[in-house]
Amino acid sequence: MLRKTIALAALGLAVFATPALAASSHPLEPKEMTWGFEGPFGKFDQAQLQRGYKIYREVCSACHSMELMSFRNLGQKGGPFYDPKYPNPNDNPYVKAIAKDYQINDIDSETGDVIQRPGTSADRFPNPFPNEPAARASNGGALPPDLSNMAKARDGGPRYIYSLLTGFVEPPEGLTVPNGQHYNPYMAGDVSAYYKGKHHVPPGGFLAMAPPLATDKVSFDDGTKSTVEQQAKDVTAFLTWASEPKMEERKAFGIAAIIYLLILSGILYVSYKRIWRNVSH
Repeated sequence: MLRKTIALAALGLAVFATPALAASSHPLEPKEMTWGFEGPFGKFDQAQLQRGYKIYREVCSACHSMELMSFRNLGQKGGPFYDPKYPNPNDNPYVKAIAKDYQINDIDSETGDVIQRPGTSADRFPNPFPNEPAARASNGGALPPDLSNMAKARDGGPRYIYSLLTGFVEPPEGLTVPNGQHYNPYMAGDVSAYYKGKHHVPPGGFLAMAPPLATDKVSFDDGTKSTVEQQAKDVTAFLTWASEPKMEERKAFGIAAIIYLLILSGILYVSYKRIWRNVSH
C-alpha cells in the first residue's frame, strides 16, 4: 500500500511538473560563421572595420554608447583608420576629422558653464543620452547596453551579435508580442507566458530594439553591396575589434614567443648532448 501511494504521488508530481518544463524556452544557438580574425593567425580586415564603424556611427550610436573607446583608438595599429605614416594615432588627420564631427560636452574654464565643443582625438565616444533615466525614457524603459565589450560580454561573441542582428523574424502563430517589444529567436528570454499555440514554446525572447539594419540603410564608400547580412558582418567585426583592439599585437607576440621557446629548447637540447656526451649514465 505504501509503495502504491509513493508511486501515485510521484506520478502526480510528474504530471504537474511536465507543463512547467514544457513552458520554458531557450534561445537558438548562434549561427555558424567563419571570421577572418579568428585563429592564431587571424587578422582584422581594415576595410571591413571602416564599414563597421560607419554602421555604428550612422545606426547604433543613436542608442548605444561605447564609453571605453576613444577616437584615437580608431587610428592605432590594427584599427580601422590606422596609417603607418602616423604612429601616434593622435596625429592621424582622418581621426582628427572624425572626432571634430562630434560635439563633446565640456565645462567652460572661466564661467563653469556647460558648453559643447568639437571633439578631439583624445576624447571618448560620446554617450547619446545624458543619463540612464533619459536612455530608458527614449527606449520604452529598456537601457541600451554599452557596446565597448559586447563581443566579450555575450556568450558566442561575434556569432551571437551577427545572429541577433539578422535574427528578427515574424513571431510564430500563437505568440503575442508585447507593445514596444520585438521577437528574436536568438535573444535570451522566456516567451511562454505570451504563447497560446499548440506546439512547443518557440525559442528566444523579446527585446526593445527594433530591427536596426535594412538593405541600403548605410552606403559603403568602397562600393560593397549594402545588404543586411553584410552590414551585420561588418558591424560585428568592428565591435569585436573594439572589445580587443590589440588582438593582432597579442597574437604576433604569442607567435614570436613560441618560436623563441622552440629555438631555445633546441639550443638547450644540443648543449645538453655536448656537455654530457662523455659521461656515463
